[in-house]
Amino acid sequence: MEGQLFGTQRQERLLAALRGNGAVRVRDLAREFGVSELTIRRDIAALAQRGLVSKVHGGATLPVRGGTDKQPRRAPMRFTVGMVVPSLDFYWPSIVGGARAAAAALGVNIQLRGSSYDPDEDRRQISLLIAGQQVQGLLLAPSLEDDRAEGMLDWIGHLQMPTILVERQPQRWTPATRQIEWVRSDHALGLEIAIHHLRQQGHRRVGLVVSRGSPTSAHLLRAWQAATADPAVSDVLVLREWVTLGTTGDRDVIGRLVRRCRQAEVTALIIHSDSHAIAIAQVCDEHGLKIPDELAIVSYDDEVAHLADPALTAIRPPKSHVGRLAVELMVSRLLDGERRPAYRVLLAPELVVRDSSRPWSSMR
Repeated sequence: MEGQLFGTQRQERLLAALRGNGAVRVRDLAREFGVSELTIRRDIAALAQRGLVSKVHGGATLPVRGGTDKQPRRAPMRFTVGMVVPSLDFYWPSIVGGARAAAAALGVNIQLRGSSYDPDEDRRQISLLIAGQQVQGLLLAPSLEDDRAEGMLDWIGHLQMPTILVERQPQRWTPATRQIEWVRSDHALGLEIAIHHLRQQGHRRVGLVVSRGSPTSAHLLRAWQAATADPAVSDVLVLREWVTLGTTGDRDVIGRLVRRCRQAEVTALIIHSDSHAIAIAQVCDEHGLKIPDELAIVSYDDEVAHLADPALTAIRPPKSHVGRLAVELMVSRLLDGERRPAYRVLLAPELVVRDSSRPWSSMR
């Protein structure tokens, strides 16, 4: 089952790479995905059978629609858009891939810059894009987590350039932000989906574990607070914990969390992010707390949740679609100007069920 799920995810990423580049090579994909070239050839064959790709020697291209050209046609370039993301690894490559796929189809050139979750570095990278005098719009994911957020948004709002925030949004409306648009994953809905899944599985003692300093965690916490105010589910939500991993003492932190789960008779955890969920699952096993027999886990992000043992059920934000829609909205803004209203868009995550969550009644 897991091999099939991983194959599906691998094929989705293959398609994203193909849409962004127009062509892919078997050798490059095998190295990037950490699998054999034979595995990639099988993926290409499966996608070709569904009419989603065209096989060529050593790789694949997009299928030709309504013509005889060997290479897919691309829209002529008409806009250049700057894009600044806080990192170029873990979570963000899928967003960038979606943006590039839409850009290739719509005739947009993307100038990409990576920042570092630092407002000063965000400003520097944005300023460099503007100084180049080549971009007509900006896709931005600035750091908005401290007391400098309002100043950053005010500065962005006065850039006199169409701007769309990606996986970010202002906390409130101000005159400076009235034309700033945004598109992001609805993480609060993702948490609701996770809670509903665990309740459907029979779990009545559920906890939440979130990463410190993460914009996603802030949305999850707000949704958790709303859920605890709902009499229909508040008796289910018994534990909320911040966890910082990646430094010395990780095992002690997780050990204390495991003991709290036992004391509170928690039978399921929702954990952000995947790396935290995998680390916690490993320590649970060392403490004799079996997953999913004694503790179910739902991870949030679904970047590497499938690599755990057992594979983790996860909430998957629509990362590629966020990037794709951001570019589509930018083109609409550049074509229509202020004639259309500003868009603020939430996209729903999805639940990917794996082995780490099972019906609780079947294990009692």
